[in-house]
Amino acid sequence: MRNILSDLNIQESFRNPLILIVSIVVIWLIGQFFKVRINKLNLENKSRYKGRKTVTFIVYFLIVLVTIIIYSSNLEQFTLVLGVAGAGIAFALQEVIVSMAGWLALLFGNFYRSGDRIQIGDIKGDVIDVGILRTTLMETGEWVDGDLYNGRIVHITNSAVFKGPVFNYSGDFPFLWDEIKIPVRYGSDHEMARTIFKKVVDDVTNEFSSEAEASWAIATKKYRVEPAKTSATVTIVANDNWIEFTIRYVVDHKRRRVTKDKLYTNILNEVTQTSGAVQFGSATFELTGLPPVSLNSK
Repeated sequence: MRNILSDLNIQESFRNPLILIVSIVVIWLIGQFFKVRINKLNLENKSRYKGRKTVTFIVYFLIVLVTIIIYSSNLEQFTLVLGVAGAGIAFALQEVIVSMAGWLALLFGNFYRSGDRIQIGDIKGDVIDVGILRTTLMETGEWVDGDLYNGRIVHITNSAVFKGPVFNYSGDFPFLWDEIKIPVRYGSDHEMARTIFKKVVDDVTNEFSSEAEASWAIATKKYRVEPAKTSATVTIVANDNWIEFTIRYVVDHKRRRVTKDKLYTNILNEVTQTSGAVQFGSATFELTGLPPVSLNSK
């Protein structure tokens, strides 16, 4: 292509940019072709996503490589031009540059990856795409209770990883400790209540406990954390109104709401079968008397 353009007596100052534009278009078209082919393959969603992202990375790499090759003959002049324009570009595109630096940090810093549930600032959701400039989340929460999707897709600049904490719910330890509190009336059989609650929580969360224990063992080798108890516990506190049981357990980060529903349902069923031996506590108010009321007629 370079020889053909030379024969047409096109000046080098115009020839190199033209070659670069044509090369970028060809590389981009080839990349789009492979992305379409990947989408047509019978692959899992995760593998298809990784394939598309790999093609995108290769396309960017080839564009940079072709640019260097085209301007290799006058690389000194090209570097000088970049140096002169660098200050202005850095000032005008500072947010873009920081976002690209954030993308590199995400690649090598293990902040999060596609599929993780994270929270950045006040925004929480599942990562559905990590681009060069921004991360895309399927948002959870807001007007929807629990950890359910609300339907909004949120785009966050990658520079956000440098501006505040990044909470990862599913990184090296994809489990959470959660708890529920059950009030029981004074006079109930509290030992029977403890036995019922422990049996229910073990039946519902045992599948998470064993997996969490193995995952925590791996985390202790990577980080300086102490061994933790992943099996469910039931503790008791006696306050002014009732006996309060706290049920603490480990749960998969995406199954908190479903697990709570099972726990409450099974506890209600078990307590009902005690024929009143265990009764839930509730706030009651007793009026002991009214002050005398005097009506004076004028």
